Amino acid sequence: MRKSERINDMIRYLNNREYFNLSDLMAKYNISKSTALRDISSLEQLGMPIFTEHGRHGRYGLLKNRLLSPIIFTIDEVYALYFAMLTLESYQSTPFHLSVTKLNEKFENCLSKNQIQQIHKMKKVLQFEVNQHNHVSQFLDKILKSVLNESTCKIQYLKNNEHKNYHVQFFKISARFGQWYATGIEFDTNKYRVFRCDKITSLEEQDINSHFSIDHLIRRSLEIYKSEESIDFEVEISAQAKDIFYKEHYPSMKLEIGSKTVIKGFYNPQEEEFIANYFLKYGHHVLTVKPDSLKHIIQDAIQNLFNYYQKL
Repeated sequence: MRKSERINDMIRYLNNREYFNLSDLMAKYNISKSTALRDISSLEQLGMPIFTEHGRHGRYGLLKNRLLSPIIFTIDEVYALYFAMLTLESYQSTPFHLSVTKLNEKFENCLSKNQIQQIHKMKKVLQFEVNQHNHVSQFLDKILKSVLNESTCKIQYLKNNEHKNYHVQFFKISARFGQWYATGIEFDTNKYRVFRCDKITSLEEQDINSHFSIDHLIRRSLEIYKSEESIDFEVEISAQAKDIFYKEHYPSMKLEIGSKTVIKGFYNPQEEEFIANYFLKYGHHVLTVKPDSLKHIIQDAIQNLFNYYQKL
């Protein structure tokens, strides 16, 4: 633990205590006596009202005026914030430098004993569906920084077991289906791309200013992504299948609900396998497919899957 983090934690640890000994700090933070003395000096410089009681059983005390003001949460606010923290437990990586355990400790330091008991009960009984993130995305923080700075990055990306280099400006980070994704424009081709963050093996932010603002890239994202050879489609589905769409769909798709329930969108060449696998999830809920070329792609995917299971 860095000194700044340790001092920050000490402020919270000591804020509700009247007295403490050097041994308390040495044991809690696994530090030497000299380090504990220097940390106390740092706390005093920050304004923590520490005084010393001398004698055989000397100790340190804190004046009644505390450095931290108590934070008051309603019980509904406590539940909502704790629910949000529970979702973080499913993420192997986040764009933020934090420990969920440490975050939980800080949060509980702001609560009453009764509130702490209530949220511990809630964790036992509250269940919610979440996609577990099992892959480490080591550059999420740098990607987020580059987005906020509107700067470009040189990245190395593992694709089909080969490392490839890209010059890209990211403008969006998303978490979908247990993975982190970063969306950006590749400068060599001027094309919109989506990168799986755990497959980025190196990243170097560039000092040069980019030619695009975040707002400009977001507005043009679909335009950039859609190639001149893209194919438009319309797939009618049964009304009850709209929940499948809500659970999983992509920016190149939209749902229109009227007398019919229709998914409209487009796909680019080389995305045939992706689009076929997507619509296989709808099963018997697919009613019509346009154009016929897309229907044939889906039929081929079904046939290939059937042949595979025939051989098992």
